[in-house]
Amino acid sequence: MSTDAKHNHDHAPHADTPQDPSAFWESHYGDEQVWSGNVNEVLADVAAHLMPGSVLDLGCGEGADVLWLAQKGWRAVGVDISQAAIIRARAAAEAADLGEDRDRAEFVRADLTTLSDRDRHSSLKGPFDLVTASFFQSPVALDRERILRAAANLVATGGHLLLTSHAAPPTWASDQSAQQAGDHADHHTGGPAEFPSPEDELSTLALDPHEWETLTAGIRTREVEAPDGAHAHLDDSVVLVRRRGIPAADVR
Repeated sequence: MSTDAKHNHDHAPHADTPQDPSAFWESHYGDEQVWSGNVNEVLADVAAHLMPGSVLDLGCGEGADVLWLAQKGWRAVGVDISQAAIIRARAAAEAADLGEDRDRAEFVRADLTTLSDRDRHSSLKGPFDLVTASFFQSPVALDRERILRAAANLVATGGHLLLTSHAAPPTWASDQSAQQAGDHADHHTGGPAEFPSPEDELSTLALDPHEWETLTAGIRTREVEAPDGAHAHLDDSVVLVRRRGIPAADVR
């Protein structure tokens, strides 16, 4: 799935691009590394204030977030629809001396729409102390609402769910592209122009306020380098919620 370690936003599908999510992401990862291998900033900031436990990374891509979490003491599982991405993530784990320790870093290839299925992969059954989805946005239609709601059900009592998403097109995108994005956005099924606001994310999750506490729901701006080398900024939608039931003693 989508991540942002390289600030690569060239995901718009062309006429000959596979529209099936599995085929699209397999083609996207292809034969070369796509991302930089750096952890996503929001995840690093949030995890730094949590006691390490079990964590599930949705759309883990080449595994940078999972490996960073494992190195910080988390028992981390990454799941992605692309076999090419998973193979690359496992190779990165080997290079980081985490390849043989599946209790610390494990990668699973799976269709995330099966998260709610009883016969899903055993490593995805949970519960997890943290479920994270960094830039879980797809240029081709994907049942994002179903996946995120199923993911919320995997969060342990007292655990957290973190969603970090592109809230707007990159500042170097053309005005026409940005207008098309606004005209065609569908925050429930995903698609070429999915830029959810924090309010959109909370609406998608449809969490019971008696069961969940919203800790963060806002826009975070970060400085990046545009394709032409100029300084630019990106707006991220950040939502962090906590499942009630146990006092927040696990937060440092």
